Amino acid sequence: MSGSAARVAVITGGGRGFGKAFGHAFAAEGMLVIQVDIDLAAAEAAAAEIGPNARAMQGDVADEPAMHALMRTIAEEHGGIDLLINNAGIHSAEANLPIGVLGTARTRQMFDVNVWGVIHCTLAARPFMQGRKGASIINISSMAAYGSQMAYGVTKLAVRGLTASFAHELGGEGIRVNAIAPGLILTETIKAELPEDVRSRVKAMQIVKRDGAEEDVVGAALWLASPAASFVTGETIRVSGGATLQV
Repeated sequence: MSGSAARVAVITGGGRGFGKAFGHAFAAEGMLVIQVDIDLAAAEAAAAEIGPNARAMQGDVADEPAMHALMRTIAEEHGGIDLLINNAGIHSAEANLPIGVLGTARTRQMFDVNVWGVIHCTLAARPFMQGRKGASIINISSMAAYGSQMAYGVTKLAVRGLTASFAHELGGEGIRVNAIAPGLILTETIKAELPEDVRSRVKAMQIVKRDGAEEDVVGAALWLASPAASFVTGETIRVSGGATLQV
């Protein structure tokens, strides 16, 4: 495939989990997907699994100059950027603690990735998305952004705010910006890290009494990036089985 012949999606945290699932889905839609991950080996394995519509690149979203260089390289090699999914994040159970317990160094690291990473990548991709039909940015927030008192939830609350702010800032350039706030989604990481009692407690909060799957989040992303959502921007779509339902 010639890079310039396809619409281009850049997916951070693309080596595993949601990032890899997004890559599979958008490659199946005919897009060229660039799987960006701080772990190049993971990105390469994901791209190989996804197939010929995928490429792997190494990148640390907390490194602002590196992200500007990476987005420029992608745009030069493939003709521009149509979709950016700001998926990279620190979200392990070890990090889901009160700030005073987590400590300032680890909290700062989480903000560098979860919050500043969104800012770095959005501003770096912006010049190469301006004026492109259907240009879209999707940020990954979390149900933890709704009422959580933990450091992780605070970073994901910030992602919701950035989504609204960038929707205003980039709207005049034809770029829509939305977010997805997943609930309890049984990824391999969640299965490995989250105790069964915690999973049961969260599921009890849900209206839809089943386990969330990666496909639920992927479906929301496909819709947000599609022409069907062309009148939607600045929104955070909760995919949580109703666990965070509010009026």
